[in-house]
Amino acid sequence: MSGEEQRDQSGPVRVPRPSEAFSAYCNAEFDRRRNSGEAFDEAAYREAMQLTLQKIRQLEEEGYA
Repeated sequence: MSGEEQRDQSGPVRVPRPSEAFSAYCNAEFDRRRNSGEAFDEAAYREAMQLTLQKIRQLEEEGYA
C-alpha cells in the first residue's frame, strides 16, 4: 500500500483545541520541573494553570479561540 493510500484511509487529522494543547504543555512542563531537582511551587503552578485554562475555555465557548 502506498503512502497516499494510507493517508486517504486514515481520515482527517484532528487539531487539538487550544485548551487541550495548553493543558498537555502544562502537564509536561509540570513533570519536567518536578523532576529537575530544583525547587518550584507546585501549588502556585497548578493554580495558575487552572486560571489560564478557565480563561481559554471561556474564549473557546465564545468563539474566540
